[in-house]
Amino acid sequence: MQQLGRVSRLPPLPYSSDPALREFFDDTRRRGGQVINLHLTLAHAPKMALARRATANAIRYDAMIPRLLCELAIVRTAQIAGSAYELNQHLPMALAAGASQAQLDALADWQQSALFDDRQRALLAYVDAMAGGHEVDDATFAALAQHFTPQEIVELTVTVASYYGTAMIIRALRIEVETDGRRTAPG
Repeated sequence: MQQLGRVSRLPPLPYSSDPALREFFDDTRRRGGQVINLHLTLAHAPKMALARRATANAIRYDAMIPRLLCELAIVRTAQIAGSAYELNQHLPMALAAGASQAQLDALADWQQSALFDDRQRALLAYVDAMAGGHEVDDATFAALAQHFTPQEIVELTVTVASYYGTAMIIRALRIEVETDGRRTAPG
């Protein structure tokens, strides 16, 4: 495994002969991505890295919620959590999923923007309540339920919780934003 300088506040990951880690990194490359600093850091705990990978793959490849809406939720969660790392990885994914640059530019103040439809607005209000540390009130949930199936609501909830948790991991371990253009596998 090639080491690329400082990755996080943890020591560099020594080369590992762990076949599960090799498969983790090979899978990332097969899906069109590169091994990023988050992967290199989490690889210190291979079973945890693989469990998080399973959740990320379910969000990206198996969810019923449209990819655009998923990426809007992830980017908004990253904004609320103050995660430059996640923004660096997911802004390009949001564009690839169909978000416009104008939408991404307006996302921090989405309530004042006419660039989001009713479904997107219901989603963003839910994300704001959830990631903002507030209880999701009945009105916000009812608006969400008008536009999303129960399965999509669970998928969205798991997505927000997962990416908020990722932001906490990144902050605690001071995982460095890639400055060399490495990107994880797209959705």
